[in-house]
Amino acid sequence: MSERNSGTTSPGWRHGHVWTYLMAGIASLAALFASLILSAETLQLARNPQGRLSCDINSVVSCSTVAQSWQAELIHLGTLPIPNAFLGLVAEAAFLTLAVVGLSGVRLPSWLAGLTWFGSLLALAYATWLFTQSVFVIRALCPWCLVLMASTSIQFMAFGHATVTVQGLPSQTGRLPGLGRGLRTYYRLHFDLMVDLVWLVALTTIILVTEGSALFG
Repeated sequence: MSERNSGTTSPGWRHGHVWTYLMAGIASLAALFASLILSAETLQLARNPQGRLSCDINSVVSCSTVAQSWQAELIHLGTLPIPNAFLGLVAEAAFLTLAVVGLSGVRLPSWLAGLTWFGSLLALAYATWLFTQSVFVIRALCPWCLVLMASTSIQFMAFGHATVTVQGLPSQTGRLPGLGRGLRTYYRLHFDLMVDLVWLVALTTIILVTEGSALFG
């Protein structure tokens, strides 16, 4: 990782390493902070299962309701459940480190750049599953979980952008040259902004449609 970027594969400041990795870093920092708060509240709930958390506002906006569901501890190490918030601390610390490395202008090895994109995709998929479970199954909203959903979305958008326009993947001379050209055109014409906005608006709309009456009633 000693080779520095001499420029971007796409023209324009929005496609450079400063902007793309700055956005990834801010989103990762927000997700890390939310994970830290959720971890602390998980420990607080473990000490006092009957207590109330700071984000327990009503029957709909309730962190403790979400934290006490089985979805909050999906992964187990043997018989030991691992809270999602603890996983978030590890993952987001790694993403924040990669964003800082990218922001410094260091060119990542192609395997690491690809792994970073894939990891951010997995994080988004996991956060989206938890979001749908919270809205449609648990029927309760955790404010810090919503922060994680939003920040993980922006994090994936930023890392995806950087992977194509800064890291130059997929290569235009590799096995999928057409895909590489298509993705660069996608970002060059700013189609990603429209897709990103639609995604965030869709998440907001789902919350308003399903729980709007309880939130504002």
